[in-house]
Amino acid sequence: MFHGAIENGRIFYSEKGKGLGCFLAEQGFNVYVADFRGRGKSRPHITEDSDHGYYECIVHDIPDIVNYVASKTEQPVHVVCHSWGGVLFNSALVRFKALQQQVQSLVCFGTKRQVLVWNPERLLKVSMVWNRLAPLISRRRGYLDAERLKIGADFETHRSISQSVSWVKPSPWVDPVDGFNYEAAARKMHWPPVWHLTGIKDKALGHAKDVEVFIKETHNPNTRFDILSTKTGAHLDYDHINILTHPKTRTDHFPQVADFMLANAQPPK
Repeated sequence: MFHGAIENGRIFYSEKGKGLGCFLAEQGFNVYVADFRGRGKSRPHITEDSDHGYYECIVHDIPDIVNYVASKTEQPVHVVCHSWGGVLFNSALVRFKALQQQVQSLVCFGTKRQVLVWNPERLLKVSMVWNRLAPLISRRRGYLDAERLKIGADFETHRSISQSVSWVKPSPWVDPVDGFNYEAAARKMHWPPVWHLTGIKDKALGHAKDVEVFIKETHNPNTRFDILSTKTGAHLDYDHINILTHPKTRTDHFPQVADFMLANAQPPK
């Protein structure tokens, strides 16, 4: 499981047994929740001297984590991502053919790359806070403490923020560090089954229209997409966070996620 920006792995679990990670463990899955460098329980914490960004996540950390888990399970893995974690993982998957062979299925919650919709929430959270305020603060301090500012749950390095801002704005899916063309590579790869979900009340950080734009960029014909709301049979209209944290998730879509993984599981070796 891979978390998003200004987050850590706790989006997937709690010490009291709540969250998708705990739910899947109850169903018999071996669950591994990643904390990206300096976030959550990852050490050392991000400081003003931290100079890594999302490029390092894509090129080094994600492949290493998946290979580690696959070595423990001796089977290809199922991957779950939230928000920007889905962008990072999809980028790593497109980039490395060896990684593609390790993945049985992929589930993404509220994952978008570009934010193209326009509404008041997008203006506040993306245009003002993420694209302008976050780079300014992180440039001055060397990092962003999103928890202290009450805009997230964890730290981000200035380099991570700068790299994400370049992608959030209208832009091609090309790496800002080394120029790797992810969309061109995505056209040629054999994708595993992928399921994208977002909430009807996710107005900016995973808006359905922006999710659809990202799905088109992947050129994956084997993609399922659902918008969770009372109109589609859910108990409530979900947003960007409670799509993973609300108690009703355990009867709404968590069982379907488990079924999706089981339906796409490869036979044991």
